[in-house]
Amino acid sequence: MKRSESAKSVKPNKSTIKKPKTKERAFSSLVVDGIERAPSRGMLYATGFKKEDFSKPQVGVASTWSMVTPCNMHIDQLAVSVAQGINENGGKAIVFNTITISDGISMGTEGMKYSLVSREVIADSIETVVGCQGFDAFITVGGCDKNMPGCIMAMARLNRPSLFVYGGTILPGTHHGKDVDLVNIFEAVGKNAAGQCSAEEVEAIAEVAIPGAGSCGGMYTANTMASAIEALGMSLPNSSAQAAVSKEKTLDCEQSGAAVLNLLKRDIKPRDIMTKKAFENAMTVVIALGGSTNAVMHLIAMAHCAGIKLTIDDWTRVGKRVPVLADLKPSGKYVMSRLVEIGGTVPLMKMLLDAGLLHGDVLTVTGKTMKENLRNAPKYPAGQDIIRSLANPIKKDSHLVVFRGNLCPSGAVGKISGKEGLQFSGKAIVFEREEDALQGILCGKVKAGHVIVIRGEGPKGGPGMREMLSPTSAIMGKGLGKTVALITDGRFSGGSHGFVIGHITPESFDGGPIAVVKNGDSILIDAKNRAITLDIPSSELASRLKLWKQPKPNYTRGVLAKYAATVSNASEGAVTDRQF
Repeated sequence: MKRSESAKSVKPNKSTIKKPKTKERAFSSLVVDGIERAPSRGMLYATGFKKEDFSKPQVGVASTWSMVTPCNMHIDQLAVSVAQGINENGGKAIVFNTITISDGISMGTEGMKYSLVSREVIADSIETVVGCQGFDAFITVGGCDKNMPGCIMAMARLNRPSLFVYGGTILPGTHHGKDVDLVNIFEAVGKNAAGQCSAEEVEAIAEVAIPGAGSCGGMYTANTMASAIEALGMSLPNSSAQAAVSKEKTLDCEQSGAAVLNLLKRDIKPRDIMTKKAFENAMTVVIALGGSTNAVMHLIAMAHCAGIKLTIDDWTRVGKRVPVLADLKPSGKYVMSRLVEIGGTVPLMKMLLDAGLLHGDVLTVTGKTMKENLRNAPKYPAGQDIIRSLANPIKKDSHLVVFRGNLCPSGAVGKISGKEGLQFSGKAIVFEREEDALQGILCGKVKAGHVIVIRGEGPKGGPGMREMLSPTSAIMGKGLGKTVALITDGRFSGGSHGFVIGHITPESFDGGPIAVVKNGDSILIDAKNRAITLDIPSSELASRLKLWKQPKPNYTRGVLAKYAATVSNASEGAVTDRQF
C-alpha cells in the first residue's frame, strides 16, 4: 500500500522507533511480498483473512477487555465496533488483548502494589504486539485508570498512526434518592467506624453504587485521564464524556475506525500531535475539571515516551493561570454522567479556548487543529451549575499543588480544593504501611491535630506506589477531614480528598527525609507557599539521615522486583525506561 503525502501543516517530531526501509510500503505489506512470505499469508488465512485483505492496511485494535472489573467488562463489544469502523472504511482490523487490573477491588491490599506496575505492562505489551506484527496503524480502547496512560505511552513509543477510545463512564447508582458511586462505599466504612452508619447500610450502598459497565463515576483518575487524552488531541471530540453503554459510545468507536485510516493516509503520527503545547492543553483541562493527582505522574510519563520534557514545575506554571470550574466528585457534588448530560467536555474546552487558556493551533487525531474541532462547539445549557463560568470559578487557580521543602526536596503533589484551607500544622503520627494507618484511623489512634505519615509505599519501596483511598476515605467517614492531614510517598486514588499530599520524593526507600520522621515531630503544610516543612533543626535532620539504613526490598523475584529495580521516582513519572 502506498501512503499519500503527509499533512503539510505538520512538523513531525523525531522518533526513536526505526522506520521501514522502504518509504513506498506500509509495515504490514511485507507479509504479501514474495514467495518467501507465503507462510505469513498462510497464518493469516487461518485467522479469517481473504486474499483481498492483503492489499488493505492492517490496523491493530488493542482491547483492554476483562471481567475483573466493571470498568472494562464491555470493552470487547467496543472493540468489535472499532473493528467494524476500520473494516467498513477500507482497512483490515486485527483485534488483540492486553491486561487490566482493578484498583477498586485491590485497594487497601497487597494486590494494589501491582496497579501502577500494570501501566508499564500495558504499554510494553501493546508495543510488543504492534511492533512484532507490523501493523500499519492501531487503535487502543481503555477503561480503567492505568489503561489510558499505558495505551498512550505505547502510541508515543511506536509513533505509528493511532488514536485512543475511552470505554466511557459508568452511570451512577442511587441510594435514598442520591447519586452514589464507589467512593461512597469506602467512606461508609469510615462512618461505620465512627458509629454513624450500620453494617447493613454499608452493604446496602455497596449493592447499588456500581450498577453496570463503565469507569468510576466521579472526576477520579479514569475520567481525568480520558479528558486529558482528549485535550491532548489523541481522542475524537467528546470521547471522554460518553456513557460506557450508549449509542454515542458505539458511534465514537466506529468513527475512530475511520479516523485512524485518515491518519494513516495523511501520515500523521502521535508525536506530530503530542507536542509540549498539547500537553499543556491536557494539563489545563485536568485542572479546570478538578482532576486527579495521578494525572501529574501519568502525563509526565506519557510526555517522556513522546520525547517531550514535562516536569512537575510545569504543573505549577500552568496552574497559576487556570481555574477550577467543575463541581464534580470527589470534592464537588456531581458525577461524570451529569456532565455528559449537559454536553460533555467540548463546551468546556471551547470556553477555555476563547479565554486564551488552550492552544488552538495544535493538531489532533481528526486531522484538524483543536481550534477547528471546536469552531462550532455548543455552549452549556443556561442554568446548569456543574461547570462554572470563568468569572465565577470554584478556585481561581489550580487545585493540584506541587510542594517542595525539607520533607520533599524533589517534590510532592496534593489536591487542595480550598475547602480544606491552605495551611495545616500538626504532630506526626507515623505508619510504615497503609494497612497500619487504616487501622490507626478506624480504631481511634489517629486524632485531631495529627499529620498522618505513611511511608514505605513509594515506587521502589512498596513497590508500586499504592493508592491511599482506604485511609483517606476512613478519615472523611470518621469526620476528621478538616482536623487531620496525611502525607505519603505513595499516591492517591482520584476519589481521595481532604488535606492529603502524596508522591513525596525522594521516597523513604531511597533515604528521603520522610524516612526519618518520628512520632510527635511538628510538620507544617503550606499550600500557599507550596512547602512541606519538618520543623526540626537542619543539624538534627542531617544526623537522622546519616544514621538511616536502607531496608531490605519487599520483593526479590518476579514483576514487582523487576519494577522496583528499574522504576524512576514519582516526580519523573515513575517510568521504567528513563535510564536508557
